[in-house]
Amino acid sequence: QVQLVESGGGLVQPGGSLRLSCAAVGRSFSNSNIGWFRQTPGKEREFVAAIRWRARTTFYADSVKGRFTISRDSAKNTVYLQMNNLKPDDTAVYYCAEDVGGILSSIWSHANYDYWGQGTQVTVSS
Repeated sequence: QVQLVESGGGLVQPGGSLRLSCAAVGRSFSNSNIGWFRQTPGKEREFVAAIRWRARTTFYADSVKGRFTISRDSAKNTVYLQMNNLKPDDTAVYYCAEDVGGILSSIWSHANYDYWGQGTQVTVSS
């Protein structure tokens, strides 16, 4: 059974930093796209960032470009989302997801991801 286990959320003041982790349990990332999405109540799940596991190519939403960095550690089978200069608008539940097929054209769409983590709350508030 495939599981994606997230960790690293919490409460941080504006301008602060957090690092989220997404570890795969039960299989290894190989030719997948690994994405981070976020969601607030009443809104659709929003693309944040993604990485193509094999090529290490990264993609970002305009709202986080220059502040967030997605990376991977193949030895740990883990993807990270380093979030710097956090703003109150970044407050959301963050989810990691895996698109096993690794389709480039749909990397921004949550509908094309096969497996999801349980979500981790990020709250940015003073």
